[in-house]
Amino acid sequence: MADTANIEDGPGASAPVAPTADGAVSKRVRALVVLRGVLVLAFGLAVLFTPGLALLALIFVFAAYALVDGIAAIVLGIRHRAERPGWGWTIAQGVVSVIAGVVAFTLPASAALAILFVIAFWAIMAGVITAISANEVRKHGGPWGWIAVRAALDVVFGVLLLVWPASGILALLWLVGAFAVATGIVLIVQAFRSETHPAIG
Repeated sequence: MADTANIEDGPGASAPVAPTADGAVSKRVRALVVLRGVLVLAFGLAVLFTPGLALLALIFVFAAYALVDGIAAIVLGIRHRAERPGWGWTIAQGVVSVIAGVVAFTLPASAALAILFVIAFWAIMAGVITAISANEVRKHGGPWGWIAVRAALDVVFGVLLLVWPASGILALLWLVGAFAVATGIVLIVQAFRSETHPAIG
């Protein structure tokens, strides 16, 4: 028995691998990214299936989404700054979203055009920051492609709102809904695209 123990413990034996926290961290990161995707997707579907939604309700729905999305992004950046590239830009994107949400909540009676510009500039700023985050992830060999796609969606959405500011509220609702659905799908795909390194940007 002693010999057997020595053989098993010898240099050539395959020692049991100690469990690491990396798998648990990846699962938490993936869950938060999926949460962001589900929130955006739910927001977009709600807008698309209720096109007669009042402007005031749209403002509050957008504000709530921006706040939750921003807080989730900030938490992702702070909790995983040690092992994830581009975490600073993820926090910056979260801060932009939180600011946009606060502005929409505190100015609910603003004209539709003003709210449109708030949403447009929020989308463009979030897209630019997300693009920078994608570049940081690319430099570190991470899965940056879906982050770049989401950045492009943000920027295109914001530019479209600025190019056609006089569009009716119904058109705005459909545009917001379509953008949110597309972004939500991209986020969910992004979360499951990599088995070991779900992107957080």
